[in-house]
Amino acid sequence: MSKGQRVGYIRVSAYDQNPERQLEGTQLDKIYTDKASGKDTKRPRLEALMGFVREGDTVIVHSMDRLARNLDDLRSIVQRLTQKGVQVQFVKENLAFTGEDSPMATLMLSVMGAFAEFERALLKERQREGIAIAKQKGIYKGRKKTLNPEQAQILRQRTRQGEKKSALAKEFGISRETLYQYLRAEYT
Repeated sequence: MSKGQRVGYIRVSAYDQNPERQLEGTQLDKIYTDKASGKDTKRPRLEALMGFVREGDTVIVHSMDRLARNLDDLRSIVQRLTQKGVQVQFVKENLAFTGEDSPMATLMLSVMGAFAEFERALLKERQREGIAIAKQKGIYKGRKKTLNPEQAQILRQRTRQGEKKSALAKEFGISRETLYQYLRAEYT
């Protein structure tokens, strides 16, 4: 294989996270960055990376949980890349996959991916527990309402007058689900 490009993939789950620190100090020819949650299936920069890389290239990712949403997704992405002759390296786990991997390397991918998925599940559980405790103490009030009471009343009134809900949601800058929550709140 010829020496190809070193391509970095970074995914941050919120716009306030610092993407640079994921592959800081790693020599790369090109970087693709997605700003999306791990469960989000829309990762346009990952798809662009998949279309860009060629045989002999190396994709470098900070950790397995930055590349994939779950274990099946991880195996699928790594397999798609290695079948093209692209090597995949995970910095945190200190693992590399080439497509010519032994059964032991395949096992390691599955085990490490399962650990990353488990770690994410534990984090979400701790977050839910923390929110529940904060709610009990009266500290956590939830997300700030998008519309003030006056706007919510106007929304309800215009809905009763027969205006299209999708058009109202767009005008008020909310999703249709949020619009329905405001409508349900009128009766509680």
